[in-house]
Amino acid sequence: MKWMRTTALTAALAFGTAFGTVQMSAAEEIKIGLLQDFTAVYTFLTGEYNQGQRDYLTLVNEEGGIDGNTFTAIVRDTGNQPQRGIEAYNRAKEEGAILFDFLSTPVSAAILDQADADKRVVITPVHGRGDASDGTVFPYIFPVMSTYWAQAASLIDYMKTSEGGLEGKKIAIVHIDSPFGKEPLPILEALSAQEKFEYQAFPYASPGNEQSAAWSEVRRYRPDYVMIWGAGGGQAVSVKTAIQNGIRPEQIHSVIWLAETDAANVGPMMKGVKRFEATAAGMDHPIIQRIQEKVIATGKGAGDAKNVGTSYYNLGVATMAVSVEAARLGLAGGGPLDGDKLKAGFEQIKDYNAEGLMPAITITAEDHQGGGAGRVSEWNGEAWVPVSEWQAAYPELIRQVIVDSAAKYKAGH
Repeated sequence: MKWMRTTALTAALAFGTAFGTVQMSAAEEIKIGLLQDFTAVYTFLTGEYNQGQRDYLTLVNEEGGIDGNTFTAIVRDTGNQPQRGIEAYNRAKEEGAILFDFLSTPVSAAILDQADADKRVVITPVHGRGDASDGTVFPYIFPVMSTYWAQAASLIDYMKTSEGGLEGKKIAIVHIDSPFGKEPLPILEALSAQEKFEYQAFPYASPGNEQSAAWSEVRRYRPDYVMIWGAGGGQAVSVKTAIQNGIRPEQIHSVIWLAETDAANVGPMMKGVKRFEATAAGMDHPIIQRIQEKVIATGKGAGDAKNVGTSYYNLGVATMAVSVEAARLGLAGGGPLDGDKLKAGFEQIKDYNAEGLMPAITITAEDHQGGGAGRVSEWNGEAWVPVSEWQAAYPELIRQVIVDSAAKYKAGH
């Protein structure tokens, strides 16, 4: 299949004179390993996400690259299996890849120490270890977007703002019974004490096709708000079953994994459901419009044109926009680009928002999350519409959780 082959992408993004001119002896091919799960757990998003990544790199190349330096995507399937991921990583490394995105928490976790030893940069947007945001412990790992901890905090902050306070309120979190599903629980524990609300967790078995028992208990709990924390088909099941048990759509708030396909599966009852988002959806963004004009319309797209502008497609675009910006900054002192220069480039990113596609992020040697900002959007029956501004919620709390967890990892706990 098309995405199962190594894909060479040619030519690039013209940068204004504000960025200056990079003097290089010869243009190079910057290789990025997109070694992802196309066949197992993450199939609900990988196709659109990867397509957005590759289409953005094609756009960059079509617009001239970084002073002629072009990008090549090495695309292979890992099936969400750590051993396959390690093999794919080693192979791509031998081929010259200096940046990797596995879009798989198990595979990313298996690569952490090796990537640091090899001085290869790994981005882990909206997956992987949240404490990898601590660059002092994980120097070559860059989440670059809100961790699940930051997402939970953002949803609570939105509820608080909507209510004018959460004291005395009851919040139910209905989550898949896995480490991912349990990630927000420490944040809810801390915030419930701070904001004086009550919360209760209701787990359901993976993969989430049957959740009726959990939602029967939620109905008896009678919460003011509900958070749903799952992924893939289980998310549509959560929304449907919640509404069947008397939860109004307006009460439901989701982790980032709720998209247009879920809305299509749920139907009209989805209207009013809210979710966290790390990037904007839709076509009304300069980068997406240029992709449509210069990549899709010219037949150079990496997949189905109908995916352009979807939540997961735009998420993929944003990850590569940040990566190309890091490469630009890393090449400012001359090439060739290597892992150390690319790392330094990431850590120079300041107030970058991919032309409004995402919240402005600033990455430092200490903070590889970039600030943890996001916003809440609502399904209006046809599209996701933002109902809050881009912002980071409870940043001091989230930073402390990151630092404490990273310290335990470093100590071997």
